[in-house]
Amino acid sequence: MPLKWEFPGGKIEEGEQPRDALRRELDEELGIAAVIGDEVARIRHEYPNGSAVELRFYDVREYSGKMENRIFRDLQWALPPELPSYDFLEADSTLVKDLAQGKM
Repeated sequence: MPLKWEFPGGKIEEGEQPRDALRRELDEELGIAAVIGDEVARIRHEYPNGSAVELRFYDVREYSGKMENRIFRDLQWALPPELPSYDFLEADSTLVKDLAQGKM
């Protein structure tokens, strides 16, 4: 779904744990070595075409390295109340809403 905003991360590879997958993805996508904290949300979303995804979101409060854009069209830091102004993937909408409303 090109030109939609999304949170960094990606698919879990075979034999990989979710936190390890996020750590790997953040290195590949942003060039950072992240300390992965607690899971803050888990969302299962079905798209109208019948495909489904399960998304897991983790707290990342610490990382090392200089963040760089390795794969995205653009990167943005945004305050939680600003998030709904971005055109996020449909599967991210629940988390975006909760973040914007200060629920997490």
